[in-house]
Amino acid sequence: MGWLGGTIVVLVALGFVWAALLLYGQRHWQRRTEALLSELAAQRTVPLAVIDSIKLTNLPLPVQRYLRAALADGQLPISQVTMAHAGTFNMGEAGDNWKPFTSRQVVTTRRPGFVWDGTIRMAPGLPVRVRDAYVAGQGVLVPAILGLFKLTELRGTGAIAEGEAMRWLAEAAWYPTALLPGAGVTWTAIDDRSALANLHDGAVAVALTFQFGSDDLIASVRAEARHRSLGGELVATPWEGRWSDYRRQAGMLVPMTGEVSWILPEGPKPYWRGKITAIDYQFAG
Repeated sequence: MGWLGGTIVVLVALGFVWAALLLYGQRHWQRRTEALLSELAAQRTVPLAVIDSIKLTNLPLPVQRYLRAALADGQLPISQVTMAHAGTFNMGEAGDNWKPFTSRQVVTTRRPGFVWDGTIRMAPGLPVRVRDAYVAGQGVLVPAILGLFKLTELRGTGAIAEGEAMRWLAEAAWYPTALLPGAGVTWTAIDDRSALANLHDGAVAVALTFQFGSDDLIASVRAEARHRSLGGELVATPWEGRWSDYRRQAGMLVPMTGEVSWILPEGPKPYWRGKITAIDYQFAG
């Protein structure tokens, strides 16, 4: 066969092994994700709120303006939303190392919860799969090369649960009926363009500052201390999400693009830039 022929055989064999490993990793990952989605679907539910202009009058003025701009009277409450995203993720802790990602996310509002399943393309044929979730009062964060080899695994209450609950609250611009009176979020006035949103879910309590733009829609959300995974440890760090490109979906104005950053002493460090590629709502009838 000769040296060249033997090399080709080895390379072909390695290609088959790698393809099999990719397939096995994908199926293994999907089974774990489906199990978590089942937990999400089974969590205890609470009644959902319908927009009522009279009830809005007790809210801070910028929140009133936002809800009236984003929703119409009689808007049915969202019970679940399924989204697909595409964008780039910054994998560098010190510098920038942006890699493309795609993801699917399922969110529930009857009780705050979500499961985000993302794939980051580190190199051709080398995916890092990431599962980020908040289910039944617990946070989950698991990145794994090929979906098999975990880089870390965080799950439980405390800091990880608070961080994931903050994410659910920050992303409520995609499911705005969750911000109505009686839906579980309470509001405190700050000024004419901002308000503090408070979320209590069992033992988990978080708060975010919402900033509203000149169009009365949510421009940004900020936490003064959200825990960041750094060197294998969770470090409390200021955090901000910015939303833009609002479009009407199912009768509601929701943002189609976003950027998320850690606010470091030297300035913002963006780590997620994405857009909605598909969105599907389920409403409580």
